[in-house]
Amino acid sequence: MHDKMNGTSLPKTSFLSAFAGAIVLALVHQYLFYGHGLGVSMPIFVIVFYAYMYAFNRDRFQLGSWIGRLLFVIIFMLALTYALFNNPVLYVLNALAIPALISVHMVLLFGEKRHGWSEPGIIGQALSHWFYQNFRHIVTPFRMVKTVALRNVKDERKRVLGKVIIGLLIALPLLFIIISLLASADGMFEKLLSGIPDWIGTLSFGSGMLRLIWTCFFTFCFFCYLWGFVQPAPRNTQRETQSWHGLNERTNGPTTEYDGHSSVMVDRPTVPYHEPVAIKFDPVITATVLIVMNLVYVVFVVLQFGYLFGAWEGALPEGTSYAEYARRGFGELVMVTGINFVLMISVLKWTEFGSGIVQKMNSGLLYILVGCSGVMLYSGYTRLVMYEEAYGYTYTRYLVHAFMIFLGLLLLIAAVRIHFRQLPLAKYYIVLALVAYVVVNYVGIDIRIAENNLERYRTTSVIDKEYLSELSADAIPLLIDFSRKEHGALDEFLQARLTSMTREESAWPEFNWAKYRAQRELHDYILE
Repeated sequence: MHDKMNGTSLPKTSFLSAFAGAIVLALVHQYLFYGHGLGVSMPIFVIVFYAYMYAFNRDRFQLGSWIGRLLFVIIFMLALTYALFNNPVLYVLNALAIPALISVHMVLLFGEKRHGWSEPGIIGQALSHWFYQNFRHIVTPFRMVKTVALRNVKDERKRVLGKVIIGLLIALPLLFIIISLLASADGMFEKLLSGIPDWIGTLSFGSGMLRLIWTCFFTFCFFCYLWGFVQPAPRNTQRETQSWHGLNERTNGPTTEYDGHSSVMVDRPTVPYHEPVAIKFDPVITATVLIVMNLVYVVFVVLQFGYLFGAWEGALPEGTSYAEYARRGFGELVMVTGINFVLMISVLKWTEFGSGIVQKMNSGLLYILVGCSGVMLYSGYTRLVMYEEAYGYTYTRYLVHAFMIFLGLLLLIAAVRIHFRQLPLAKYYIVLALVAYVVVNYVGIDIRIAENNLERYRTTSVIDKEYLSELSADAIPLLIDFSRKEHGALDEFLQARLTSMTREESAWPEFNWAKYRAQRELHDYILE
């Protein structure tokens, strides 16, 4: 078997081994996830998936720079959260983040080096392996099986026998489904099958059949995804494109080329070539925009400076209550800070910087913009803290806190970038975003929320017991300790939580340390 697209020789055994590996991986997938919630199964499957991709694509493996190692650590740590913690919000977010990060990581490890890891194009390359590269290899297993099965058969018989094999492969899963449905629907037909082994006669369109469909589907998904890296679609380089268009101009007509898949000659239409347009802002225009924006921000900051930082001592705008001040303007301030951030990045990336007074002016204006944005971000942060002290702590408010801190760090890096023009801003932002997301996963959101609400109770004697009882298993030990000290204040809710957890039946792939610990401590506390 010869790979015409890459010019490499692929032994037939490599395909058979890869397809068999995809079957094994799909079996592991259905065993870990079918009918089960997520738990320790997630990190186990991530390791098995990486082993599969490496085992059958090791020739293309390139560990690359430190970013490849960092991505693997981050992916595994996120997968491990399903075994260690029990936060429902992060469960959903991680279920989206882990496949996305794995897709980018696979391109870095096994893909063609078309884009740097900090370039937006790598996202498109990762998506192409999810869709285009995947779909173009759907028929590859059938072609490969046909080639292997017919290698010693004469040409005339190959065509007929190949069609029969393909028909059988398509009909086999349908046959199982139809037989099971008919056997379930008609007793006489089921009795007719009694001469066949009992396991066929008792087939039903239930768990077993759905597991089979699940395994078949994911077998093709995993194999096609792998083969998209083994045999990627051919592409023309920019130089080839330019010289091809040059040939078009000289010949005044369409160019004849090989199509990359066979020896058939195809006509390529004449397409005009255009040089990519570089976006650049004139520094004078940039300075004008920054001056106008900064004038507004400076006036805003000066007028409010008296009570932006004095709200804790009661220095509020006239006619404004404590709660109204905490509520009003928070979203607007964060939104304005975000707009300033986008404006600053656009100026840093697309403005032509030279030398002289205009450059110094733009740099100074950018520093003013950073300063005003920092003041507004701090104001929004303090308003949110005040709001939480008045109304309590929740998931949403905690995540907004985290986002504001993250936005503040982005502003600091952008401020450094104003002075050091060669600083790779995108790379720093990507690494910071990944690390920040892992930190949010491991900081223990439910525990922090419970701690803050219990501390608020000690100060104000106000507590939302129902909300606390709805926190994940991560916070249960803390709530037990609180209820013990407060003479059973939460015993009713903890008893209901134990009853609910006891009724849940779970297999070992769903094992979660936080749930196990919470159930054990609840049991010990209730039976004291």
